[in-house]
Amino acid sequence: MPVEYKDYYKTLGVPKTATTEEIKKAYRKLARQHHPDVNKKPEAEKRFKEVNEANEVLSDPDKRKRYDEVGPDFARYARGGNGGQPGGFDWVYRGQPGGGTFTGDEGAFSDFFRTLFGDQGGVSGTFTTEDLFGRATRGRTRGRAIAGQDVEHQIDITLVDAYRGVDQQLEIAEPDGTTRRLAVKIPAGVRDAQRIRLAGQGGSGTKGAPRGDLYLRVRLRPHPLFQRDGDDLRMDLPVALHEALLGAEVTVPTLKGRVSLRIPPETQNGRTIRLAGQGMPRGGGPWARSDQSGGSGDLYVIVRVVLPTKLADEDKELVKKLAERHPDDPRRHLL
Repeated sequence: MPVEYKDYYKTLGVPKTATTEEIKKAYRKLARQHHPDVNKKPEAEKRFKEVNEANEVLSDPDKRKRYDEVGPDFARYARGGNGGQPGGFDWVYRGQPGGGTFTGDEGAFSDFFRTLFGDQGGVSGTFTTEDLFGRATRGRTRGRAIAGQDVEHQIDITLVDAYRGVDQQLEIAEPDGTTRRLAVKIPAGVRDAQRIRLAGQGGSGTKGAPRGDLYLRVRLRPHPLFQRDGDDLRMDLPVALHEALLGAEVTVPTLKGRVSLRIPPETQNGRTIRLAGQGMPRGGGPWARSDQSGGSGDLYVIVRVVLPTKLADEDKELVKKLAERHPDDPRRHLL
């Protein structure tokens, strides 16, 4: 069943531009109004939970930012998994069940909340298994077995690593002080901010319950030459004036290696030339369209004409003659 999007601003009766103080004021008013100890109506407790959940998100700057970013695109976000990427990884967007505001109540937060925030708590480097509020995992057992919390960990890789795929070694610090090592293969084509799920590698469960899941959030380091755009790459290519005017065969670097590119005669500065199949591997995942599975993206080369400097008198005379033969004003359409 699809997870229903929740409008937390509507729940608290505040606009999206509301300040922290306005949110706090609205929450206090509604919490007093619907608190089960005060309001004995059957729907009061449900309404009280909704108000608490909305305040949990909107009063926290980080959660509010994430909530606002997802916004109306939540439906695509929630169905993100593709169920079986290379290396046994799934791209998924779901949180850890359980964990709530009320003691002993494992359903205090909605499916929507857990989908959006249930995985939070990991930190970079050597990290501990923590719950979505950043606390070391502790079983709220009350006599019951509880599955371990999901954990998120940021992992930094280069664009070259993302192009080829890379093996990574992680060291995970457990709440009891022990550590465990985990070998992870990052698949080729992985994107910035993409999450990779490692089932059963998160926080420990209680009373024999299974572990939660470990989510690796990928962060790509900037590359000095290439900018990534989905599965495509873009780069600026310096071209000499005579090459742009007369045409030339030039060498262009790619992530696969060097290739030859023909610059057509009279190429204008800023012209974009496409090198098909010289982009990133299409690894699938929630970003890929159905017609874009497999293969590679393209490399778009943007021509940047480099003008000569330190001209000799003879060079200047040649330029003057060129100007006399081509007197067209390139700015006439502006006037």
